[in-house]
Amino acid sequence: MSEKVVVIYSGGMDSFTVLNLAIQQGFDVYALSFNYGQRHIKELEFAKSVCNKLNVPHKIVDISAINQLLAGSSLTDDIEIPEGHYEEENMKSTVVPNRNMILLSLAVGYAVSIKANKVFYGAHAGDHAIYPDCRPEFVEKMKAVCAIADYQPISIETPFLNDSKIDILAQGLKMGLDYSQTWTCYNGREHACGKCGACTERLEAFKLNNAVDPLIYES
Repeated sequence: MSEKVVVIYSGGMDSFTVLNLAIQQGFDVYALSFNYGQRHIKELEFAKSVCNKLNVPHKIVDISAINQLLAGSSLTDDIEIPEGHYEEENMKSTVVPNRNMILLSLAVGYAVSIKANKVFYGAHAGDHAIYPDCRPEFVEKMKAVCAIADYQPISIETPFLNDSKIDILAQGLKMGLDYSQTWTCYNGREHACGKCGACTERLEAFKLNNAVDPLIYES
């Protein structure tokens, strides 16, 4: 019998690659997505579609009530989505306070309940400059906590922690993955904007991999 694992699956490029990597590695994958009030909730539609196609058990959990406590992010509040690269100071407005600790805590609880041993999430090197909860030191502390948070130790797996989005896409393309099944844009409109930090990084990754992004863009 295959080992059960939980994959935190947003519907974006990175978690899509992690999801497929875990499947290809032979794990019995349970996908977990969260509605935390993000304006790009469209990503959850993509996540649901992918899991249906792959026949992966999938839960979408509504935790949007936490926005009564977590304010100040352009991903959840009525604040304009910034444009430019993640490294730029203005991208800090996209930080949702303590998001990954909250999501990991819930995913670990789910893992314990279904007797899974691992939780995967898609932290990567391109996020280190802006998102504190994607940094290696955060991951190491969470690994330590989740190993003792229950009678059953849970391992936090971040296969792309030291890779850029360019590297992740390169691996996904080698795996034959179809990235038209992913949503990256922080604006949840009909087509991707092509200007926000998420789109900018995505388009750059395709360009540097000499590949064409299959998504339709507004500009």
